Amino acid sequence: MKQSLLFVPTLKEAPKDAEVKSHKLMARAGLIKQTSAGVYTYLPLAHRVIRNIETIIREELDKRGCSEMLMPALQPRDLWDESGRWDLYGPELMRLKDRKERDFCLGPTHEEIVTHAVRDYINSYKKLPLALYQIQTKFRDEMRPRFGLMRGREFIMKDLYTFHENQEDLDRWYQSMKEAYTEIFRRSGLETRIVSSDTGQIGGDEADEFMVMSEVGEDTISYCMSCSYAANQEFSGLSDGDVCPKCGGTIRTAKGIEVGNIFKLGTKYSESMNALFTSREGKREPVIMGCYGIGISRTLMASVEQHSTEDALVWPKELTPFDLHVVPVNYRDDALIEKVDGLVRSLEKDYRVLLDDRDERAGVKFKDADLIGVPYRMVIGKDFSNGKIEFLNRYNDHKEVLDLEDLAETLKSLNI
Repeated sequence: MKQSLLFVPTLKEAPKDAEVKSHKLMARAGLIKQTSAGVYTYLPLAHRVIRNIETIIREELDKRGCSEMLMPALQPRDLWDESGRWDLYGPELMRLKDRKERDFCLGPTHEEIVTHAVRDYINSYKKLPLALYQIQTKFRDEMRPRFGLMRGREFIMKDLYTFHENQEDLDRWYQSMKEAYTEIFRRSGLETRIVSSDTGQIGGDEADEFMVMSEVGEDTISYCMSCSYAANQEFSGLSDGDVCPKCGGTIRTAKGIEVGNIFKLGTKYSESMNALFTSREGKREPVIMGCYGIGISRTLMASVEQHSTEDALVWPKELTPFDLHVVPVNYRDDALIEKVDGLVRSLEKDYRVLLDDRDERAGVKFKDADLIGVPYRMVIGKDFSNGKIEFLNRYNDHKEVLDLEDLAETLKSLNI
């Protein structure tokens, strides 16, 4: 991919309303463009990273028996009346009317829609368990959108719903999804902590959150210095120095960004919306449900927070929009251009390559490369005619001059 053809509007300065590092850097790196408060356009580089996150999610969920679907963002009031949430959800619910004055909302979540979709199908225990997920845009009328992608009015989310005949089966799937989330965030290069939480507006019997520790996080986490205990402080009520309820150790607190959550919904929606099945004993019972969400746009934001400085970003391997960034210091000489293009064509057989073919000064190219965040950079300089390039591994800042004949082996050793 030639950089001159890729829309990457990098900025020297961050927008004045950008408060946190990730928001500033994503704007400067040409990843996002604010359309209105809490609403953003994901530009090509960000969209590539989002697709990579989605690929990881699909791979981990599909291999555990989940099926992808797509539900409507526009949801009718009557289903929310069935669940009892139309009047309970609050002002965050974006409500609107059609031309016939019928009430709708833009979905902040999809419990009602998915229950409606399956309730006529799940009429017997023989059709359980069932796991359905989607990746879609959600809407919440936040009173105070802030911190870029952390708290927006429109955001990308994966939500998964599971359906079960008994509590034991829900418990098994809940644990399986907890393991899936752990692997998804590991592959995404994020260090997360699982914390117990309140079920909030979703409802249900039990909930856990996946938190990325960060000073800009909106949640406070109480965690133990001696064991694995961790909980959202709103749920635990524990502060620094308190005694751990699990092992008696010392509690500490830290800020965190919530990137995922899982809920044991139980029969909250199946009872109110009449999603019943015939059990093994021949009784009509409400199906038992689980709900599991990942904030994809938040995962993008958290990755930038965790893998950047004020002026530079380095993407985790499985999220990076390109594998290699080829940066010729001078891309004007026809003979040089032909040789560089030949090298890039060869590399593109095995790697995703971004070629900086712009007629810009070297300093501009290097600054933009730091912002874009591709982890491996090949600088084409004056020694290229002698078969040498400068190779930079941005994960460890190791720089070396390589013979072109050794390049393939070097790239292979990096397991790109």
